[in-house]
Amino acid sequence: MSGILDLLNSDLGKNIISGVSGSTGTDQNKTSSVLTMAMPVLMKAMERNASTPEGAQGLMNAINNKHDGSILDNLGGLFGGGVDDSVKNDGDKILGHILGSKQQGVQQILGQKAGLDSGSVGDILKVAAPILMGVLGKQAKQNNVSSQSDISGLLGGLLGGSSSSNEQSFLEKILDADGDGSVVDDVAGMILGGSNKKKGLGGLLGGLFGK
Repeated sequence: MSGILDLLNSDLGKNIISGVSGSTGTDQNKTSSVLTMAMPVLMKAMERNASTPEGAQGLMNAINNKHDGSILDNLGGLFGGGVDDSVKNDGDKILGHILGSKQQGVQQILGQKAGLDSGSVGDILKVAAPILMGVLGKQAKQNNVSSQSDISGLLGGLLGGSSSSNEQSFLEKILDADGDGSVVDDVAGMILGGSNKKKGLGGLLGGLFGK
């Protein structure tokens, strides 16, 4: 199973990036940067939530009842006349559920790195969150996911499964950011070349910013 970053590099991913960029009025390169950083963070947050039986059940219910992957079958319709407010409202709820009190801190870090304000990052994530849930729903259907261990395995696979401890720690740090500035600076240092790591998520993030 390919990971979430492989998806963003595919033709489907390019359509998603260009559609999100157009619907939010945000520069396409900056939108791509935000999505490339944000998707693994959101997946990691979902993986955390799914580590409890209640969280896993909530995610399964969302997939079974609403996010079955069909959103991916009509991206032209989704982006065609501007993204519907109902999609953005749904995205806002998904973000609130996944990130909780960490949402502002996460948006702040992503914005600093992509050269956007937190509000613009929020707009991008509101459109991207239902699409991400659609990706998860489609994969769940294809893999007959029906239990907590199944959903955790699926999320781990989309994260790349074999992420190094550096990458895992990086994602955890972003999710623990409380927006007070200090953790944000620590994480910023990690993204902007605090290590010489050139492969995996770290290298991909470094590559985005010309490092």
